[in-house]
Amino acid sequence: MEGAESFNFKLFRDCFASPLIEKSAQQPPGKSKKARGNGKMKSTSTPPTSLPQEPNDAEELAEFIDYITSEFFTSLPASLRTLNYTEWLNDSALQIYTPPLKSQVSSSLLNVLPPSINDSLVSYNFLPPHTTLEEFLTPVLNAYLTTLTTPPPPPSMSRNLATECEICSRSWIPLTYHHLIPKDVHTKAVKRGWHHEDQLQNVAWICRACHSFVHRIASNDELAREWYTIERLLGREDVRAFAVWVGRVRWKAS
Repeated sequence: MEGAESFNFKLFRDCFASPLIEKSAQQPPGKSKKARGNGKMKSTSTPPTSLPQEPNDAEELAEFIDYITSEFFTSLPASLRTLNYTEWLNDSALQIYTPPLKSQVSSSLLNVLPPSINDSLVSYNFLPPHTTLEEFLTPVLNAYLTTLTTPPPPPSMSRNLATECEICSRSWIPLTYHHLIPKDVHTKAVKRGWHHEDQLQNVAWICRACHSFVHRIASNDELAREWYTIERLLGREDVRAFAVWVGRVRWKAS
């Protein structure tokens, strides 16, 4: 796995691990069962021979979680394995994955799972009595999709990541956040197809001097259409020249 799929696998594993860890902690000590699955893996992992019956058997439980997650995740459609917020928001076909999943969508995803998943969950006593596989796994899917379809944090929450002006690199002065797509053209930017809605709150943390300069060199429409990333702004010769100049401006501590 690479890129988005690798990231999503780790996220999916975390979502699947939660009910398994909770169930493992509730199981009384005793002899564990062996999996009845065929033992074939779609990854380099191999199914564990036994399930930990006490919560401190972390290594064995982790082995089982890796195995069962791989079996489940690699059975999902490719579009679901690589899904991200922007794709989900802007592709109506992907919005069938809006949580909580409709029963027909959940069933379509779970009906194609390999029998080894059900066999292993039953053998290891993870599937509660009178609970169907769909009832047990649908919350896992919903937890995974809820994380993927949650919008990124608002601009104010990104301030702690900025330590210097993103244009002039001065770190000893207060920073302000610049809406890379000016707020008063948000409606126009979406209507005219310049940007998707999830991009409207993109910001850059820059000093006041650079902030004022950016708004002097281009109108709000131009900023939205052409200069909507720091990389694009720094591609301008006048911005680079100003950054060099203002970077030399230092004042004494008050």
